[in-house]
Amino acid sequence: MLPRFKVLFYAAVLSFSFSGSIMAADAPAYGPQLQGFDYPFPLKQFSFSSQGAPLQMGYLDVAPAGHKNGQTVVLMHGKNFCAATWDDTISALVSHGYRVIAPDQVGFCSSTKPSHYQYSFQQLATNTHELLKNLKISKAVIVGHSTGGMLATRYSLMYAPEVTKLVLVNPIGLEDWKAKGVPYRTVDQWYDRELKTSADSIKQYELKTYYVNKWKPEYDRWVDMLAGLNNGPGHKLVAWNSALIYDMIFTQPVFYEFKNLRVPTTLIIGTADTTAIGSDIAPPAVKAKIGHYNVLGKQVAKLIPHAKLIEFKGLGHAPQMEEPEKFNATLLKTLAR
Repeated sequence: MLPRFKVLFYAAVLSFSFSGSIMAADAPAYGPQLQGFDYPFPLKQFSFSSQGAPLQMGYLDVAPAGHKNGQTVVLMHGKNFCAATWDDTISALVSHGYRVIAPDQVGFCSSTKPSHYQYSFQQLATNTHELLKNLKISKAVIVGHSTGGMLATRYSLMYAPEVTKLVLVNPIGLEDWKAKGVPYRTVDQWYDRELKTSADSIKQYELKTYYVNKWKPEYDRWVDMLAGLNNGPGHKLVAWNSALIYDMIFTQPVFYEFKNLRVPTTLIIGTADTTAIGSDIAPPAVKAKIGHYNVLGKQVAKLIPHAKLIEFKGLGHAPQMEEPEKFNATLLKTLAR
């Protein structure tokens, strides 16, 4: 006779298999800090206190391979991404002598999911700055993708003397969605939405919005990564933190401060990207005018003093994953300039 916990486990698996469009074999279950998922490089933990609670930030600290050029690159991930999704870019950077730090922000991936946290880009920037201080890194290149682009912008505004270059890769926040008429969702509404997240919904969203309806088998690993978090024992805490983070993204635009950036900035934009927070509930007239990266990249490049714009025609939200060789060559050339 099977032990009771195994009976419950198999019952849950069978229920999921027949009720969902993704079979149980295709839906891993990871711990609330992504326990069980394999990172491409050794994962470290930075322990610190914030808002009265002990927290951990998972991070990758990858040393240069061979010749050291003395420079550090900090990679900031997006909302539906993790430090691990920078895999190809990390390999390219360290092979050219860069030290690479890739943190998982609080609330994401391998880091703590607090039951209560006042999320702000200022707080996440402060957390990252504390990590870099702990690693004795006083100057760095900051590269931010997607939501990480909003964070990288805030970080560069707060710690400009410590940022040698800023690179924004298909950052969100190139427009203020609420100002354009996207309806507000409460945190509770975001939470209800996030509880329904599945491997199938993640894949369908990313296929349409990120990858211009062109799926590659290597993207499945990243769907498993997110689905495993949502399918694991901490799924409610994961969904709650995701809801709080979405509220932060929607209500704390950096758009109006691009003009204040004082660090050398490069925008790398996949022009076919259509990412826009809240577009799924926006009225048709509003939805039609948001998420046009072929236009937004050019507009924001004019707002940022002396910014350089590099466009990848026909690529979507994650050019570093769609065309890693092309992206990495472009990034290395940008950093060497």
